[in-house]
This record gives sequence, C-alpha cells and structure tokens, in this order.
Amino acid sequence: MSFNIGDFTKNIICENQATDTVVEAAVNGDTLDLYVSAKNDRVKFIELNWAFESDENLYVMGDAWERTYGELEFKKLCNIDRYMPWYFIATDKNKAFCFGIKTGSNSFVSFQYTTKGIKALVDCRNGSYGVELNGRRVHLATFVYKEYDRFDMYENLHDFCKMLCDKPLLTKERVYGGNNWYYAYGKSSFDEIVTDARVQAELAEGIENRPFEVVDDCWQINSCEGPWLPNEKFGDMKKLADEIRQIGARPGIWVRLLHNRDEALTEDMRILMKGKKKYLDPTHPFVKEYIRNDIERIKSWGYELLKHDFTTADLFGDWGPDLNETITKVEDWHFYDRTKTNAEIVLDLYRLIKEAAGDMYIIGCNTISHLCAGLVELNRTGNDTSGREWEATRKNGVNTLAFRLAQNEAFYMCDADCVGILEDRIPWEKNKQWLHLLSYSNTPLFISCTDNLTDEQKKDLKTAYKVYQEAHTIKPVDIYENPIPSEWEIDGEIVEYEW
Repeated sequence: MSFNIGDFTKNIICENQATDTVVEAAVNGDTLDLYVSAKNDRVKFIELNWAFESDENLYVMGDAWERTYGELEFKKLCNIDRYMPWYFIATDKNKAFCFGIKTGSNSFVSFQYTTKGIKALVDCRNGSYGVELNGRRVHLATFVYKEYDRFDMYENLHDFCKMLCDKPLLTKERVYGGNNWYYAYGKSSFDEIVTDARVQAELAEGIENRPFEVVDDCWQINSCEGPWLPNEKFGDMKKLADEIRQIGARPGIWVRLLHNRDEALTEDMRILMKGKKKYLDPTHPFVKEYIRNDIERIKSWGYELLKHDFTTADLFGDWGPDLNETITKVEDWHFYDRTKTNAEIVLDLYRLIKEAAGDMYIIGCNTISHLCAGLVELNRTGNDTSGREWEATRKNGVNTLAFRLAQNEAFYMCDADCVGILEDRIPWEKNKQWLHLLSYSNTPLFISCTDNLTDEQKKDLKTAYKVYQEAHTIKPVDIYENPIPSEWEIDGEIVEYEW
C-alpha cells in the first residue's frame, strides 16, 4: 500500500490561464510542504496526483470538514464516491497507512482515493474566487504519510492525529456539567439557569473539580442572533454568573458571533452571498473590533467558558453534509479582504476569538476541525444529539465519539455533545448507556436536564461524574465493521452497548 510522497504531478487552476503562479514542494522523508506564490494570477486550486495501483478491497475512512453527521465509517475503496477532508486511513485488515495534512493549514485540503491512486485538492480560494496574493508566498499545507504494521484502527489513527497537531490546546482539568439546550431549546430565564446550576452542584457534591453550567441560546435579545445583550428574562448577566459561581458551579455561555442585527453593523460589513448581505465579514476592520468587544464584554461579566457556534455555515453558506470536495459550493462571492485564502481568514477569526477570550475555555461548535485545533480547548466534533429523539443521539453522538475519539487530546478535547434528559422522551436505559460511555471516554461530559430527575437518574449521574474525574483507557473495538460501534474496550475489559 506504500507510495512515494514526493512522486506526484500537479495541476494549477486559476480564474484564467495560469501565467505567473509558482508552486513549490519541499519533501523531507514522509512529509511534503506545499507553497504557492503569484503576482497577477488569482489562484483557486492546486491538484496533486499520486499514481499507483491499489486493491479495490482495501477499506478506507476519512474525516469531515467540520462536525460529523453520523456519516463516518470504513468503506471499500471501490465504493468511495466522496472526497475525504483533511486525512484518511486505509487498511487491508493486516497493515494500514494514513495520509493527511497537519492542522492549522492555510488551505482547505481534501483527498480522493481510487484504485488508480490519490488526488489531493488544495483549495486556495477567497470566497468562490481565486485569492489575490499580489506576490505573496504562502505555505499551504504540510502533507504527512505514515505506514503501520498493526491492524488496530483506533491506535493507528490516534498516533497519526498526534503527528498532525504540533500544539494542541487542552484544558487544565476535566470539563463537565450542564448545558440547558436539550431540555429548554431556546426558552429559559435567569431563575431557571440558577436552578440548573443548583442541580449541577448537587450532582457534583464532593468533587473538587466543579461542574460548568452553560447558558445556551436563550439569553440574548434576538433568538439565535445578536446584539449580544441580555433579554428581559435574564437581565443582569454578571449577576447570573456570580450566582452560578456562588452555588458551586462555573458559568459558561453561548454566542453566534457572525449573526448580528445591530444597526451599527452596516451592509458593507457583511458577506454578499446568494444575493443577500446577512452574515458578518470577519475580514472587515470594524467587524473584527466589534467581535473583540463582544467577547471582552462577556468575559467581563465573569463567564469562564465561551461556546461560539455557526461560524462555518455563516462564513461559507453550507453545512458539512452538503459539501463534498470543497468548503463552499456557493458561487460569485468573496470577502472584504481578497488577499487571503479562506483558510487564512478562518484562522484569523479563531485567533481573534481566542485572544479576546484570554483564559476563558472555548468550545467551538460548527467550527472547522483541522483549523480550530490549537485555538480551542474543546471542539464539538459531531452534530446535535437530542433530548427528544434517541436516534439523533445514537447516530450523531456515538458515531462521532467512535470515529473522532482519535483526535481527543491530540487536537483538542472532543465534545461529542450532551446527554439530553427531557422527562420521558428518551428511555433512560438508552440515555444511561450514552452517559456511561461518555463518563469513561476522557472527553467532555455535558448533560442537559431540569431539576425533575428521578432518584435513579440522580444516582447514575452522580456516579458518572465521579467516574469521569479519573483517566481511563478506551477505544471502540468493532469500529471496522460498525458505523455505530457497540463493542468498546474500557480499562482492559470489553463492554457491549445496546444502542
């Protein structure tokens, strides 16, 4: 299955015919650094092709642009009909190899693997147009290749993910607690959040590491958009943070930074996409300063965790499952600053958020996985679980935990999302299994519930919180055969779940 990473052909795609684009590749063993420069050309894509023969019975699994949506699984090479963002692993049930790029790249890279070889599509665009480099030389990506002699897909992939991220950003302690979304679904108040915090404090009684209470979408003036000021049901957000802390929990809060109705944010500060100017353009100087002020204001209220959401969809016009080889399929749009690639613009935004947040923990949600690594402590690695429908939790939660667990503590802390407890909407015997798996997973553990818990639920939650404080060894066993793995090795023993 091996190939020479330096033995490739390239194809340059610009808005017009390429005239002065220079593509450079520096090979060092099993890594390849790719650079591009141009004075007048507007570069859109660079294709790299490695030609070699592969057995069609090879099995392959790739990654996703942002969150997963229950779609990750191993497929036969002959059945793969989509590009694979960022990296992939291939195996013949004996040996394996991984191929991908390092995190924090200045381009979006996806892979297509067929029996005839591998193609990497390096997306250098600005919006849907070619980037105006104006003579600038950009390091687009570092490609990494690694072969493995063992048939252990989780261990192989975890090792490879550690190779891809030089500086992961991790939490000082385990992050767990409450998030009100999966029972409130946007309807809550100051008093209800205070009650939620009391529930968390009780469930974590005796644990020195205190739980969080995260106020999700519900607290601001407009539903799911700014200005990021409290509505009449919440009032004084600093007072709320203080009360949460006095109760014995830690305050966290949700925002959607690029969707804002504030009249100070004029049309020229918004992206023109699909004929509308709706979402904020983070390359505009005023918008940058506005976002910084939003975060600093929230931080001044005393919140210790910031969950920022929707940035990928707001920037590029689509959700992950609607995309294939590129991060945006919307035509005829660009950013205010046309001199940077889409990836550079995303990185600049994530850096701004982290800089303004300071020592606040950050949860990225709908963030681009390979670009937020090193800039968020926690990343929501899958689509929403649910307090209403078990299938959403089974599909989105279990699948993302299994297939992205290899990124945990290699890129960031992987947040596979909440245990949603909404009265009798989901049978407790199902949710209890999800709670149990999360408590041993070494990943963030959040629940969403009211104070209407049964004695059994309280007992199980208290046990889960205590178990969660210790490090465990864990990996999915039937990941190769099952997109919703039911067999897991936990602390050296096999545990089977009935999903």
